[in-house]
Amino acid sequence: MNRYPLWKYALLVVALLIGLIYTLPNFFGEAPAVQVSSGKATVKLDAAMVARVEAAMQAVGVKADSVAFEGNSVRARFNDTDTQLKAKDAINKAINTDLSEPSYIVALNLVSRSPDWLKSLRAFPMYLGLDLRGGVHFLMQVDMKAAIAKKVESLVGDTRSMLREKNLRHAGIAKEGNDLVIAFRDVETRTAALGLLQDKLPDMQWLPQGEGAELSLRGSFKPQTLAAVQDAALKQNITTLHNRVNELGVSEPVIQQQGLDRVVIQLPGVQDTAKAKDIIGRTANLEFRLADMSSEAMAALAGTGPVPFGRERFGVGRGAPVIVYKDAIVTGDLLTDAQPRQDENHQPAVSVRLDAKGGRLMKEVSRVNVGKHMAAILFEKGKGEVLTVARINSELGSDFQITGMGSTENAADLALLLRAGGLAAPMEIIEERTIGPTLGAENIAKGMHSVAWGFAAVAIFMCIYYMLFGVFSTLALGFNLLMLVAVLSMLQATLSLPGMAAIALVLGMAIDSNVLINERVREELRSGATPQAAIFAGYERAWATILDSNVTTLIAGLALLAFGSGAVRGFAMVHCLGIMTSMFSSVMFSRALVNLWYGRQKKLKSLSVGQVWKPAAEPGSASTDTPEAAEGKA
Repeated sequence: MNRYPLWKYALLVVALLIGLIYTLPNFFGEAPAVQVSSGKATVKLDAAMVARVEAAMQAVGVKADSVAFEGNSVRARFNDTDTQLKAKDAINKAINTDLSEPSYIVALNLVSRSPDWLKSLRAFPMYLGLDLRGGVHFLMQVDMKAAIAKKVESLVGDTRSMLREKNLRHAGIAKEGNDLVIAFRDVETRTAALGLLQDKLPDMQWLPQGEGAELSLRGSFKPQTLAAVQDAALKQNITTLHNRVNELGVSEPVIQQQGLDRVVIQLPGVQDTAKAKDIIGRTANLEFRLADMSSEAMAALAGTGPVPFGRERFGVGRGAPVIVYKDAIVTGDLLTDAQPRQDENHQPAVSVRLDAKGGRLMKEVSRVNVGKHMAAILFEKGKGEVLTVARINSELGSDFQITGMGSTENAADLALLLRAGGLAAPMEIIEERTIGPTLGAENIAKGMHSVAWGFAAVAIFMCIYYMLFGVFSTLALGFNLLMLVAVLSMLQATLSLPGMAAIALVLGMAIDSNVLINERVREELRSGATPQAAIFAGYERAWATILDSNVTTLIAGLALLAFGSGAVRGFAMVHCLGIMTSMFSSVMFSRALVNLWYGRQKKLKSLSVGQVWKPAAEPGSASTDTPEAAEGKA
């Protein structure tokens, strides 16, 4: 009756081992480290940097515990902060030839002390949030008016090009707020233009206006289009911010949307607010320029002559050095997309798409410069770097290809760099907070104490009140805590102070299931059931109540997870996971312990489940204190 099959015990043992392995990394703590990451969009980091970092440390007599290439950065781990600071200076001088314009970001960081055998099993500790580790918090607001104005400006060029192609003459195109107003001289032309624009620009609502000499079409954004423009601008800004934050060496940044036009940025471990603001607010601009391959330009490159008037020399990047004209053909704000593709010969290439204005400018310039070369240059912090220099083989327009990439990886890198650049819409910091590491350590200590003391208080009460069954419940509660931490670690969740509060709350809620089971066992004993039957009925009949109560609580947690943000989502995530692990541990694990202890005792006479109170005997009735009634007493 009260025996588990072997496979259930095997399942619990496997779960226990997995829980131990993936919880262990959280107990090793963190070690000071130096992290090397790319400082420019055009600089790519690879495993070869490991040897350079080791050589730089060896030159000054510094030895690291480990040096590894992880993700997009190289991390060197040390025993103490003094060695860490010495190594940082040595590495920075060795790999950055120009310290005023560094190609690599050398930052102080913290990494886990977990042994290599745990890392080989992909066992990593939980990330710590801003409130537990310290760092900076920014709340930024996107200028949606600027994003919409940029879209309207793009539509002006698109509309003018469409009407010109169909030879539909208009009397001018003007912007009025977020609307386009196109003036016409006759009704027939306006009617033809209306049909064309409704077909080509379905995202706009076109309304004929005016009579006589004041005929016009007014185009306004549909509500869903306006929302899509704002959403696209916000998502592009978040993507750009992610790329920039990676340079700070932050291993667990939080960059997420808040509301319709705000972005929250949390950078745990970063204390230099000025440096963070500089990188986050940095602008990057892309320009396509004609390259000068004349004899005067070649002489300037060889150092035997001056740079021709109206030209500029760039010495950094793919295709550099090169002399280019100062006037740009098109700029990055006119580029709408860039993707790696294959050309007609199945060779790696990059497909570039411009908006109508950019396509018109590119067409006009390329038509008279077929056979000449064009350079793509990315400007960061006022410094330009050549991305590519390509020959113009034919007249170009809104869509063209850059060939000669050499490899698929080069094509993907160039496409990414072409898409990089400025933000889709301006942003401003409206809230800024800095949390020190001391406060973070204090929060960790308080959170750990709250969990430890809560667990101890629950364990003492359960052991006193339910005796051996209380011990089983306490062990099940410990198993629940182990599984919860293991799951959070496997998910690489970011643990914040609300998350620690949720863990403490889960401990209190998880024990409810065992209380229901223990009380149900007592009730069965009071009803005269044998101990073995009481155990079986107690678990079976309490299960429905446990399931109902946990499901209703889980629904509330899922609602918080779906509609909450920030700290609320962190709390809800731990809360929901804790409910699921508690249902597994309080029922299956605790019953396994009870079955293991009592299940093989065929002549079981009593259970250590605390005092089983009997109803008082009525006067004149027989005493209820019989051997059968006393079976459930302690």
